[in-house]
Amino acid sequence: MNLQTMYFKVVKIDGDYAHLQRTDEVQDELKLVARALLPHDIVEGSKLKYEMLQYEIMG
Repeated sequence: MNLQTMYFKVVKIDGDYAHLQRTDEVQDELKLVARALLPHDIVEGSKLKYEMLQYEIMG
């Protein structure tokens, strides 16, 4: 199980999904995540922290 902390930026919100770009590592591909797994008040440009299987908005 991967329990490391990862950081993302919400690049695009597309219906029930959000496209996330990893910001702590260089990756070319975006991660597609169901919005049900993300905080309800995200917007494009929100910065997220993924830790312990949960996403949270960074201040």
